[in-house]
Amino acid sequence: MEFLIEALDGDPGDLGRTAHGPLTTEVEPDVEREALAFLRRLDLPIMPRKQWPSLGGLPRYGVKGRIAEAHRAEEGRALCYWSDGGWGEMVRGGKQEDERFAEKLVEACTSLFREWEPDPRPEWVTCIPSLTNRRLVPDFARRLAAELDLPFREALVKTEKRRPQKTMANSPHQARNVDGSLAPVGTRLPTTPVLLIDDIVGSRWTFTVASWLLRTHGTGAVWPLALASLGVRQ
Repeated sequence: MEFLIEALDGDPGDLGRTAHGPLTTEVEPDVEREALAFLRRLDLPIMPRKQWPSLGGLPRYGVKGRIAEAHRAEEGRALCYWSDGGWGEMVRGGKQEDERFAEKLVEACTSLFREWEPDPRPEWVTCIPSLTNRRLVPDFARRLAAELDLPFREALVKTEKRRPQKTMANSPHQARNVDGSLAPVGTRLPTTPVLLIDDIVGSRWTFTVASWLLRTHGTGAVWPLALASLGVRQ
């Protein structure tokens, strides 16, 4: 700050002062609430992948090349960035400490869904399964489904435990880390559009594979919704 003031021909003695006196480190409650509301107003698009990874695709699923349009996810939404204050802090707390996502996150995703208005509108809710914490995401998805007055159904199972996606070196490795790890529950799934819930989205490969499985087993449009994105705020 001293350098900037001097560069602008100011008086370094004014550092920390305004025309109305010294700068304060205290924040008015109304200003703090407005700032927090701004952080919590963000929603982020989750763009669908259109290609399987190069150099062989996903061999365990037997897919490669372009993903058929009828088998892709729709454009989804994430409530916040993982690293943010506001909702991001609440997501981190639910995942790392409480092992249950707060009811305020259910309310926030309900509001997000109603503002988003995906069309065709989902008629049921499912989620990405996990073998690390079997209850965390299904519990949240059930509560969100109840708020949206939609039925919840477990349509996918995790068949193998894999390393966290964030530990993978690049996108092709992340894709193959998902290869063969998910399967549909049964052979007959609802044919209507579905809201697909997960807690975190990063590479988008989990949503891509899950949506492909759901679509190829007869569901309608698949709309991904994540609590937080690992992307960086621009």
